[in-house]
Amino acid sequence: MQSPPEKPRLAWAVTGSGHYLEECLDIIRDLDDVDLFYSRAGEEVIRMYGHDPKSVNGEGRTYHDRAASSPPVGLFYRGDYHTLVVAPATSNTVAKMVLGLSDTLVTNVYAQAGKCRIPSIILACDTEPEMDTPAPDRIVKVWPREVDLAHTHKLRSFEATTVVENPEKLLAAIKLRLNELESNG
Repeated sequence: MQSPPEKPRLAWAVTGSGHYLEECLDIIRDLDDVDLFYSRAGEEVIRMYGHDPKSVNGEGRTYHDRAASSPPVGLFYRGDYHTLVVAPATSNTVAKMVLGLSDTLVTNVYAQAGKCRIPSIILACDTEPEMDTPAPDRIVKVWPREVDLAHTHKLRSFEATTVVENPEKLLAAIKLRLNELESNG
């Protein structure tokens, strides 16, 4: 395990969705002090959309879902992170978060962030009854299921969790959190 950073960083978890993926990558590239956590599907989808998972965040650390016990969760207990962002968050990841399942790197870091009282910001993919979303080669129309929309709604009630519907609100929530941290110095 690497030595702790000089100051807590932003942890960003990527799941297996192309919805808002490009916008999320743009936000990551504009931020300093970001470490990435990829679910297995997140790493696959990043590649499907033409990106190298290791080069998305420049100088930041990158963690992959390769071990059953998700060893990087220890970094949250060590104080390496001030905030967790999960973006984009698939309906599968959101459902697991709502049900308290921690069987991927991403769902595990979400659970551990909560246990450490580290705020999380989630860009849920399924927020509207009908949406256009990018596939690797075209735009497709999707109709999220009622259960997916219900899980997104339920996640909004979780402590220390902010759920946003689009990249603009994601960026605003991140800026608000960073400003809050700066004010508390």
